[in-house]
Amino acid sequence: MNTRFLTRAGALAAAAGFAIAMSACSDDGGSDDAADETTSTEETMEEETTEEMAAAEFGAACSAVPADGEGSFTGMADDPVATAASNNPELSTLVTAVTEADLVDTLNSAEDITVFAPVNSAFAAIPEADLQAVLADQETLTGILTYHVVAGELAPEELAGEHTTLQGETLTVTGSGEDFTVNDSATVVCGNVQTANATVYLIDAVLMP
Repeated sequence: MNTRFLTRAGALAAAAGFAIAMSACSDDGGSDDAADETTSTEETMEEETTEEMAAAEFGAACSAVPADGEGSFTGMADDPVATAASNNPELSTLVTAVTEADLVDTLNSAEDITVFAPVNSAFAAIPEADLQAVLADQETLTGILTYHVVAGELAPEELAGEHTTLQGETLTVTGSGEDFTVNDSATVVCGNVQTANATVYLIDAVLMP
């Protein structure tokens, strides 16, 4: 009788121990799931933050871009590049040149391009007589303007290097981060500006083929 009682008690104890062990395993699994969810959330937040940083405009001249309206960064993102530039007061001389060269439709209809856009002060640095002579010569003007356009929407991390232009010759970008120079003559003063079909880098000098 005592032997049967002890055997029964031992079995009950073993069963209780197994139940406790299973409960502990279940608790551990829940902790693992919660940890996995936390890690996944953190990774998603990091990815979103990285994308936001990558999409940000940079450069001292960005402060001159209107804060709202069609000429703002948000407004420019909705329009193709030539139209977007026409709404930005910092690019009015460039727009005049593009119009004189009959390149508005060409630029607006292009897909996935990068434009190095000289700001007004870049054109102002050219002697007036020389500037007017270029504006009056459509062939020369077209060559100069298409030299400022390259294929592909280049993000800042892709910018450094040699790129073939729409004009046919190459230009070279040096630098990294938020500090870039084009052909050792023009500095990017406001970069990574998005339009509907292009990424734009505003520069402080007109590039010559």
